[in-house]
Amino acid sequence: MKEDTLDTFKRALSSTIKAIAEDKELEVVFGNSASSAENKITLPEINNLEDMNDLASIRGVADNEALIHKYRNNDTFSEFLPNKEKNRKIYESLENSRIQILGSKYMRGIKSNLLSLYEKNCNDKNYANVTSQSDIDIENALEIYIKKKTDNSLIPKSASHALSYWDKWLDNKIGSSVYELLENIDDQERFAKLANKLISDLKLYDTNENRDESEDENKGQQTEELDNPDVDETENQSSMSDEEMENSEEEVQTEDSEQPVDENTDDMQDLEDNGSENVTPQYKESKSIETILTEYRVYSNQFDEIITAQDLCEDEELSRLRKYLDQQLKSFQTIISRLANRLQRKLLAKQNRSWEFNIEEGLLDTSRLTRVITDPFYSLSFKKEKDTDFKDTVVSLLIDNSGSMRGRPITVAAMSADILARTLEKCGVKVEILGFTTKAWKGGKSRESWMHNNKPPSPGRLNDLRHIIYKAADEPWRRSKKNLGLMMREGLLKENIDGEALLWAHKRLQNRYEARKILMVISDGAPVDDSTLSVNSGNYLEKHLRGAINWIENKSDVQLLAVGIGHDVTRYYKKAVTIVDAEQLADVMTEQLVDLFEENPKMKKETLN
Repeated sequence: MKEDTLDTFKRALSSTIKAIAEDKELEVVFGNSASSAENKITLPEINNLEDMNDLASIRGVADNEALIHKYRNNDTFSEFLPNKEKNRKIYESLENSRIQILGSKYMRGIKSNLLSLYEKNCNDKNYANVTSQSDIDIENALEIYIKKKTDNSLIPKSASHALSYWDKWLDNKIGSSVYELLENIDDQERFAKLANKLISDLKLYDTNENRDESEDENKGQQTEELDNPDVDETENQSSMSDEEMENSEEEVQTEDSEQPVDENTDDMQDLEDNGSENVTPQYKESKSIETILTEYRVYSNQFDEIITAQDLCEDEELSRLRKYLDQQLKSFQTIISRLANRLQRKLLAKQNRSWEFNIEEGLLDTSRLTRVITDPFYSLSFKKEKDTDFKDTVVSLLIDNSGSMRGRPITVAAMSADILARTLEKCGVKVEILGFTTKAWKGGKSRESWMHNNKPPSPGRLNDLRHIIYKAADEPWRRSKKNLGLMMREGLLKENIDGEALLWAHKRLQNRYEARKILMVISDGAPVDDSTLSVNSGNYLEKHLRGAINWIENKSDVQLLAVGIGHDVTRYYKKAVTIVDAEQLADVMTEQLVDLFEENPKMKKETLN
């Protein structure tokens, strides 16, 4: 498509945003850096209309930003924003739902765009394959729940499926108050107050955060009791009605009857599936990390391969694919180079020479020769450079090479890895670039072998792994730069089995001699392999991934961090960032590495919109 067509599309999109927002002075820009300016909206850069899979979802992003500008008062939003992270996410989700519902209600022309955007987000989060409450965060479940109560046509089928695991629990907790919330959807302040009340009614998880709150409340109650010793306990007891006493007795009986059930995980799950009203969803692991890793089975690793890019592709084709990557880099070069230069300045600043002075041997300190001239009896002064720990570092970039990364995500990932490798190499930091996928769709020779052996039950992983080495840590960038073009090859990207790839990359780092080891994972979704999941439990691969992550984070000296593209990886990793658009990848990777090289890293779980 011609350049003028692209410009025309951008101008039309900008005009539409201004019209929806009812603000002619609103500035609309296209780029990769978010802006906090009140009268400015930043949209993802659009380089080629032909590469966009769904124009409706792009328009949905623009419409959503316009609606936020139209319906959200930032001061009111900030005034009622909760302090706790989980509550804050729920509040933000409810407010975003309010805005989208208003937009769909009063401007029906953008309803389809918002639905397309939401459907894309649901697909990215793999809602169609949700098998339990733990597979979807409560803030996301609430967003679906609120939209469904307003208009069932606002949510796709995959979202309805995901909500089915939360529906009864939410009905029990907030079913009576959600309609009051929706009645005040036009009043942001009233809505915010009711949203906070709803959050309180949820009485969320048995987490440390909530335990701390409970402990504080209990302490306050104990203090009040100590301050008021004259309070008669019998008076408090007598204030209970007969009905309340009966209910209390019933609760005690229920707790007694359910006591043995806690010892049986399957029975507990049956209770939850039957809609037990008093069950609070919890993310708890009944098994140790080691047990989870041990229970993971591989039917056959005979057909797995660890292969270099050169062995997977002819040199001539690698050169052609590298040229294509270089062409893509041209439009991206300004932004990514600026970020790389920033990272380089930051890292080189930490490599400033540090010296020991006034020692008996070493290099002659010429700056102090004047003292010898003024005082001939003054001995010569020598200096010696101190060793720095910073140089002793290796960074491994593990890139998801699954089919869902096809298109712009994998292109941006390859470009970002390329630039970071060059930058870190200049700073004396070793870098390796790895990729992971499978050799076939829906099972390869492993599945054929399993079928040939009469399909034994619970076979475990049923596909052939392909782990790719694009750049080894000790290999210079100039020798391996062609290899990164392989990610652009048609037919390379297939399934993703993240847990085994993570342990493979971790093992490679463990074999390195550097004192500091950093592993950065770049992925756009949960592990998926149709062949494996069709004959095992629905969370088989995800469960193993969680076990691998927990083991590395808790028992390894490797620093693990993750960047999710359009998929919430913060529920897996302690140090993680989720980005909505692939164009943000270079910025986020650079920012997180800068933070990681600080003496006290401040990387947090967050989502960048």
